[in-house]
Amino acid sequence: MMMDRAALVAALNLNGKGHFVHWTWFTVSVANLVVILIMMALFGAALILPFPGHNRRASHTGPASGPGADGNGDAPAARAVVDPGDPEDQAMWTARIRRRALRVLPPGKLLPDRQPAYVASWIYIFGVATIAALAVVIASGTAIALGGPDWWKTNPVGHFLNSVHLWSVEMFMAFMVIHLWGKFWMAAWRGRRALTWITGVVAFMASIVECFTGYLSQQNFDAQWIATNGKDAINTTGLGGFFNLLNFGQMLMWHIVLIPLVLIALVGAHVLMVRVRGVAHPLPPTRIRDKAARRAARAADAAEWRGPTRRYDIVKEATVATAICLALVLALAGFLSSPNEPAVSMATWAKVAPDDFLATAASELGLQSPISTYGQPYNSGSDGVQRLGISWQSLAGVHIPINPAAAFVVNPLTAESATTPALRAALATWNSASAKQQGDWSQAYITGVAKVTFNGDTPVLPAGNYGPVATMMTSELAMARSGGLDAALISGQTFYGTNYTKPLLFLADGQYYSNLAASQHLTGDQWGVTNETGNYPGQPWLWLFQLWYHTPGIKNSTNIDLIAIYLTGAATILLLAIPFVPGLRRIPELVPVHRLIWKDQEGGNGDGDGPDGHLRTPVAPPATETQAPGPEAPAAT
Repeated sequence: MMMDRAALVAALNLNGKGHFVHWTWFTVSVANLVVILIMMALFGAALILPFPGHNRRASHTGPASGPGADGNGDAPAARAVVDPGDPEDQAMWTARIRRRALRVLPPGKLLPDRQPAYVASWIYIFGVATIAALAVVIASGTAIALGGPDWWKTNPVGHFLNSVHLWSVEMFMAFMVIHLWGKFWMAAWRGRRALTWITGVVAFMASIVECFTGYLSQQNFDAQWIATNGKDAINTTGLGGFFNLLNFGQMLMWHIVLIPLVLIALVGAHVLMVRVRGVAHPLPPTRIRDKAARRAARAADAAEWRGPTRRYDIVKEATVATAICLALVLALAGFLSSPNEPAVSMATWAKVAPDDFLATAASELGLQSPISTYGQPYNSGSDGVQRLGISWQSLAGVHIPINPAAAFVVNPLTAESATTPALRAALATWNSASAKQQGDWSQAYITGVAKVTFNGDTPVLPAGNYGPVATMMTSELAMARSGGLDAALISGQTFYGTNYTKPLLFLADGQYYSNLAASQHLTGDQWGVTNETGNYPGQPWLWLFQLWYHTPGIKNSTNIDLIAIYLTGAATILLLAIPFVPGLRRIPELVPVHRLIWKDQEGGNGDGDGPDGHLRTPVAPPATETQAPGPEAPAAT
């Protein structure tokens, strides 16, 4: 029985009501759970499934980095290439750099056509798959840029390209994480490859920042919520005045210019290091305990592989991987689309929850709202300032000065009062009153608005001494409903109105905003940083940062944002330092996942160079090497 078309469309519409899985203290969206399970399944399958052609006998033994190997360790293309330059030019800087580059990375290593026989596992595929997905990410992002920063919200073609971009990013991050898992269990930092590991981890961190700024550039409700909540953590570091999450224009420029340049440079450096140093040799089937044997094994790990090799068409592999990745992304974009929850505006808020809008506006006017006493980078308050011994937030100072009473109420109403005599008179009364009198009026209104009713669009409060505040709040509500307040809060910006700091801070002080986020399961107590609106996967790659907000003992701390920054930073440093920490770097030896990665080589299939068919880690070659002629050729090391 064929599924009704409407039912099929409903099943594929991920913009509907989100679905979540609950445990005692943990809530995660089904979409994120599916992404995580798919990643784990892919990793498990890569460990277990046989690699195509793994039973074919290796064609020869010798260096795997280039053609021409003769079985005795001599591979002309893998050695330093003779510099064909004129002898008279050998002392030139250009010639020196060229010779050094050819020694470090000859063409046979840069574009190899052979690889070690042990590189016959699906785990190795995720490296090139990550780069292929990155290529699709860059291409789709470039296509979106052709139409401007918002055409994907108004044009069907733009929305489709945005969907392509979304799913290519999801694929890129998933492949990168699986690649990182695989390299950890291979102990891929062995053999003087620590810098290869470090550049890979730093590239992963840069990818997180890139994706984070991408989410902030969406101009939808999810972007608003991430910005207003993420600002607290950034502010605790003292960087909030310079890296302003509420300035979507700034985040867009970081996303499309600055971070991509850094990320591409890091990925390029990582790939070049892999080409220079080669992939890590297989770990021994059993743990080596003898110190002398361990030293010999370390020396062999750093040596060039001289065991069996196989054909390797790197260009074909990259082309096929990119084509498959593009096909999958196009299918996902076509069937599942991308999130489309509209951003919240002052107009929406004032129409849907006018009582909450009035109460919030009155608290802003009376300087009793959360942002009024938040602290740096907005003002000199202390409620939002966090410190652990030292407060980076206080040291950084006020860089985005905001007086909520003036910025959110008085200034917009002043511009509006030019054609409204009653409002002009109310503002004059307010401005001429003392601070104490203003506070009394505001407090009276805040108390009275809790019992507000509406006569059409006009708010009706119980009798009270509200002074000019009642007139001001009625005008503020009307201005918000007309859309004028949205425009007023971003007006005065030179050129482009992309800095939404004022309207977002105003929105975040209201209850309507947080209630809407809670209904979408975006709030912090529901692992909000990892959720997206509807049934779309969010940012599971931020799980480590979000973890601390749910850890007993610290989750209720007033310094939780700073604690999360410190602990995440410490975990990142630990991840970078794995090659140098004795206990951590030996985990792959103690937990033998590597046996699954290299199972075909260690399983006695006849392709190895040992008497039982196992691949053996080669001994270190003699410390002699043919060097390119010329005055710059150094002694071999």
